[in-house]
Amino acid sequence: MVAQSTGDKMVEVIINLLLAIVSIIVLYPLLFVLSASVSNPEDVLNGEIWLLPKSLSFTGYEKIFQNKEILTGYVNTIMYTLVGTAINLAMTVMAAYPLSRPNFAGKHVITAIMVFTLFFSGGLIPTYLIVKQLGMVNSFWALVIPNAVSVWNIIIMRTFFQSSIPGEIQESAAIDGCSNLQILWKIVLPLSMPIIAVMILFYSVGHWNAYFNALIYLSDRDKYPLQLFLREILIQGQMEEMVNAGDESHAKTLMEAEAIKYAIVVVANLPVLLLYPFLQKYFVKGVMIGALKG
Repeated sequence: MVAQSTGDKMVEVIINLLLAIVSIIVLYPLLFVLSASVSNPEDVLNGEIWLLPKSLSFTGYEKIFQNKEILTGYVNTIMYTLVGTAINLAMTVMAAYPLSRPNFAGKHVITAIMVFTLFFSGGLIPTYLIVKQLGMVNSFWALVIPNAVSVWNIIIMRTFFQSSIPGEIQESAAIDGCSNLQILWKIVLPLSMPIIAVMILFYSVGHWNAYFNALIYLSDRDKYPLQLFLREILIQGQMEEMVNAGDESHAKTLMEAEAIKYAIVVVANLPVLLLYPFLQKYFVKGVMIGALKG
């Protein structure tokens, strides 16, 4: 091992200190929300919760799981995320693989046309009119088809294929009689787990947090995703409908509303937080390799 100079050690200490500070800044709000969601609402309103929960109370979670609309939204969001991510991934792979092949004629023109759409689009009204003409308004497909592929993600995946999958392996497979689909399925995809994991994370988080398309295209509440119900509860102040304010004091109603607010944030973000650890080992590698060359 090479001995570090005093300056290098000081730089390393400073970097570690800065990383620790950033980690605390990022983690503290998450821990606070989690603690507040299982604490007595009165303690939260009085500012007595700083880090760890105090006087355990699961009032917020009880109110949430008693609300049928929240459960309906949860199921809908899971379906939108699963189906939407599958469509996104399939279309991204099918677009990125041909563009990564050196013998694909016209790939530079196609790439230029696709990149053009990153800077210019028809806008909201033309998009809505197209979705309406296709008969997808107020349907499941209105939330997964209009955003079925991301040009930026196509470029990242194409770059990964070009820089990480040896061309010699693909040429050998072609000499052995493999078609392009067989090369993609049997060689390219098994070697592309890092970038596939990155795409799954990007697309699934996007679908899970999406609410704007649902706000525009959906009118039936039984098709609403979870985020649209959360918007109504948190932004439009409809938490009072979830608490029994009939014979209770106004103060208790406010406390239950506060508990519901923090519990909803935890429930809404828990699946994404659980997904990330399984993809973490691929995430950094996939992003770095996919961003090396243009």
